[in-house]
Amino acid sequence: MKFISTQEAPQAIGPYSQAVVVNGFVYTSGQIGLLPNGELIADDVESQTHQVMKNLFYVLEAANAHFNDVIKTTIFLEDMRDFDKINAIYAHYFGTHKPVRSTVAVRSLPKNVKIEIDCIALADANIDFG
Repeated sequence: MKFISTQEAPQAIGPYSQAVVVNGFVYTSGQIGLLPNGELIADDVESQTHQVMKNLFYVLEAANAHFNDVIKTTIFLEDMRDFDKINAIYAHYFGTHKPVRSTVAVRSLPKNVKIEIDCIALADANIDFG
């Protein structure tokens, strides 16, 4: 098991890692709309979603993975009425790659944010052994 940490994304706000690589897979912790310095980007779901996706990008990159390697995501939303807004932003980052996904409405999230996303990806999928 390899624990992943990057300064390009906010540090964990509890006793957990940003991600773990095990048996060829990257498992990320849920990312919220915090900047790398730990401050909340803004109070709106659009800004938070963009920051969540940036955080996931950097955590995956630290594990030698990318959005095209993502197999599954889970989205936790404070308000399901934001579903269409976050879908548009999510699609922008994943492009034509469409991992499986679950989206769940929750009562509240850490730091009272509006969205949290975690993912599972293939580790080292782009390595050329040639």
